[in-house]
Amino acid sequence: MKNNKPKVILLVAGEGKRLRPYTNDRPKCMVEIDGMSLIDRQLKVLREEGLNNIVMIGGDKSDMLKREGIKLKLNPRYYETNMVWTLFSAEDELDGDVVVSYGDIVYSRKVLKSLLKSTADIAVTVDKKWESYWRLRNENLLDDAETLKLRKDGTISEIGKKPKSLDEIDGQYMGLMKFSNKGIKHIKKVFHAAEKNSALLGRAVENAYMTDLLQAVIDANKLVTAVPINGEWVEIDTIGDLNISITTERLREISHG
Repeated sequence: MKNNKPKVILLVAGEGKRLRPYTNDRPKCMVEIDGMSLIDRQLKVLREEGLNNIVMIGGDKSDMLKREGIKLKLNPRYYETNMVWTLFSAEDELDGDVVVSYGDIVYSRKVLKSLLKSTADIAVTVDKKWESYWRLRNENLLDDAETLKLRKDGTISEIGKKPKSLDEIDGQYMGLMKFSNKGIKHIKKVFHAAEKNSALLGRAVENAYMTDLLQAVIDANKLVTAVPINGEWVEIDTIGDLNISITTERLREISHG
């Protein structure tokens, strides 16, 4: 019987400079909370949902990422590149339906189910209840926030810019998305065009963020659809994230969900 579940690509090349000294001896995604690493928490959720075709794209201390049954690819330029370059370091894996996730987040099965249900060619999870979580993580709400503007039909018109006010933020980008084969063709076309013309992404492809790529796809008149969720995820980006109680509270809710 054919498995119609999408492939999963985990972007786990990050060094985690803002998490030092916890990342002195391990990749960012291997930081542990309550005795379990971020990546193993995410793998647990994926497997519980029957997603077993998993590819990890590593870089820093990649030997620690080896897991039975999981393909490990490398971004050899991890120390000088960003998310988009990491993803396209394994471009040969971009075919069929693919879930792409950052390695420094953990989310519930409910969040994952919502993404998997989407029939959009490019679907991006968006936390509509982001504000209370962000206030606990940042003194100034706008310091680490980005624009995310939604049209009435639920598609995204703008993403990843520096916001001037909360009115420009209709939800929080998480770093979790799904592409159909058609959607993958769109992002490949934009990526390769940007290799020749960096203005398409606003910066060189080596340094581009995933939101730069998504915005360029939007600018090419392709639809990027929001999948609204309400919390039930965490991001571990700084030592502060490790120390606030909301992190452990949410992780316990996710593990029991």
